[in-house]
Amino acid sequence: MRIKVGTTIPATPAEIWADLEDLPSHVEWMRDAEAIRITSRRRRGVGTTMEVDTRIGPISLLDRMEITEWDEGRAMGVRHSGLVTGSGRFTLRRRPGRRRSTRFTWEEDLTFPWWLGGPAGALVGSQVLKSVWRANLRRLRARFDSP
Repeated sequence: MRIKVGTTIPATPAEIWADLEDLPSHVEWMRDAEAIRITSRRRRGVGTTMEVDTRIGPISLLDRMEITEWDEGRAMGVRHSGLVTGSGRFTLRRRPGRRRSTRFTWEEDLTFPWWLGGPAGALVGSQVLKSVWRANLRRLRARFDSP
C-alpha cells in the first residue's frame, strides 16, 4: 500500500527541519502516535531507532522504526518493522519565488499483516491513514501559522 499526502507550510525548510529533527515531539502533531521512545544511543540521524505506540481507532500497535535517511533540511526516511512493515519519507522543498513557503510531502509504502486484512485491508486502511495523515499535516502546518 502506497500513501502520499502533502501540504504547503508558511516557513523555510530550515525552520520546519528544526521542528522535525526532535523526533519525540512528533506526538504533538501526529494524533496516531501516542508515544515515541528513542531506543538507540543516537537521538538524531541515520541509525536512530525508536518505538512508536500507534493507535488508529480501535487498533493499537507498536511500530518499530529506524531512520534510514537524514538529509538535513530536505528529507527524512524511515524503515518500519514489526506488525506493519515498509518505509516512509518526509521531504521538504522550498517553493520557488516564495521566501517562506515549503512543500512538505509524506510518503509511505506499507505492508499490513494478514489479521488486518492483508492486501484487502490495505485498500480500506490506505483511505483511513490518508485522512489521519492529512489531519496530522494540518496540525504540523498550524505550528508555523502566524498568530
